[in-house]
Amino acid sequence: MSQQQSQERTRLTVSQARELAEAVVRKMDYSAEDSAVIAEHIIDAALCGYEYSGLPKLLDAIESKRNQLPRTPMKVIKETPVSIVFEGGNNIGMLAIQRLGEAVLAKALVSGFAIGGVQNSWMSGRGAHYVEKLVNHDLVVIHTVSSQSYVAPLGGIESILGTNPLTIGLPTANGPLIFDMGTSAIMYTDLTLRERRGEKLPEGVAIDVHGNPTQDPTAAREGALLPFAGHKGFGLALMMHAMGLLTGAVTTADNNNGHLIIAFKPDLMLSTEQYKEDVSALITRIKTSKRAAGVDEIRIPSERSFKERARNLKDGLEFDTAVFNRLRAFAGV
Repeated sequence: MSQQQSQERTRLTVSQARELAEAVVRKMDYSAEDSAVIAEHIIDAALCGYEYSGLPKLLDAIESKRNQLPRTPMKVIKETPVSIVFEGGNNIGMLAIQRLGEAVLAKALVSGFAIGGVQNSWMSGRGAHYVEKLVNHDLVVIHTVSSQSYVAPLGGIESILGTNPLTIGLPTANGPLIFDMGTSAIMYTDLTLRERRGEKLPEGVAIDVHGNPTQDPTAAREGALLPFAGHKGFGLALMMHAMGLLTGAVTTADNNNGHLIIAFKPDLMLSTEQYKEDVSALITRIKTSKRAAGVDEIRIPSERSFKERARNLKDGLEFDTAVFNRLRAFAGV
């Protein structure tokens, strides 16, 4: 991966960014319908303020070894009234998990509970994107991932675990409450964007092949990322990885992506409306509680990204110009 140091920025309308994303994905030989699904994911990530999961992520997809392998249609390999497992056919995760979420949603709305997984897919993108769609149907949702080996276990120097995100979504009286986190100290797509820009990594997030701390993105990519928060992050990363194995994903370094979604109706426990009111009341208590000196506001998970989305829908999106130019050249537009 070549470094492309650039301070220049390009501003696009949302429709322009979406058109470019769809053109790039179509050039990757996805259908127009599937390209629209993947582009929606990419653009929503950018709208929510996660630039590295926006257009730059398409460069990672283009350069991925998995993108060079043959694809086949997704197929169901196991199904019950409350569960489903897909063979992903080596389709990009932003498409495969969208289809998985649709299947889990349909089952949960009928049975009150559903669990589903997909194996043999890659590059899942932003977990909150899928979870929010299900929470909008008044479901409690948990999404976990066992992903490619980029992260060393605590005390190790070899990448064994993935960045293994955890996303939890809850319905409230005021809309979805989404918590979305990676279990690594830095997300891999953030690393690759910094590498393209010629920027250093923050301290304490990665090691080189010899186990020495590094702020060099290339050395980190050849070495390993670290779990966030020491043993706590390592424990979460391990558990998310192990849960991903429920999908039948294997544990080798190049093919261990397992995407899991669990969803259920709150009214299995108590009234859905009561639950939504109770969660909203809890948020209000937190927001109005006493603040430390110098703190203007206590922020709730997903609050910033929802505000960013509303603002960017009006103002448009800004991207690294070098990334923009490379994608235009790839798509031939």
